[in-house]
Amino acid sequence: MALRELSSLEKYLGLKKPNKYSTQGDKKVPVLQNNNGPPLVGLVTIACHLVKEAKRPELLGDSTESRAVVQQWLEYRVTNLNGCTKDDIKTILKDLNIYLQDKAYLAKNQFTLADILMYYGIQPLIVDLAIQEKEQYVNVTSRVGSSEQLSVSRRVRDQSEAPISPTTTTVDAAGQREGSGLTSCHTDPASQGQNPGP
Repeated sequence: MALRELSSLEKYLGLKKPNKYSTQGDKKVPVLQNNNGPPLVGLVTIACHLVKEAKRPELLGDSTESRAVVQQWLEYRVTNLNGCTKDDIKTILKDLNIYLQDKAYLAKNQFTLADILMYYGIQPLIVDLAIQEKEQYVNVTSRVGSSEQLSVSRRVRDQSEAPISPTTTTVDAAGQREGSGLTSCHTDPASQGQNPGP
């Protein structure tokens, strides 16, 4: 799944040069084969690199506080969503639904990389829910679970920048296209004494 997410992120960012990805280990952690240095390992590490490559620093937050909030949600994404059980899914959706009650985006009023990666992580979970279950998480399904979120964000972005041009992503020689999306993140946001929301 992580390789698909990275490919989608490249397309969203409008990157013209496709990257070569592979996976490592039993958990299929994504690896970017970087020509300018050592390989980059992990979903969040690679995603942040792609945002910088696309010269879109606002997606990482535009202030010290918003950058910290974005980082917390990125860590939440890889520590809580990847490999979660069905019981975990309901708890995550409930907590996220409460957090989003009075916010347009995860970092308050700013669309960021955290929204994108949480969308990619939550969307497959929401697809499997019955309509009645989706209605219980309206704040999530209206923002994160809808496939329109990224297209709306693209329209907003396209009003101030050049249009997106689709690209293709090369994967490793073995044809690996999916991974667990786990990164080398080892810090849970809640253990830092701050509550990232849920």
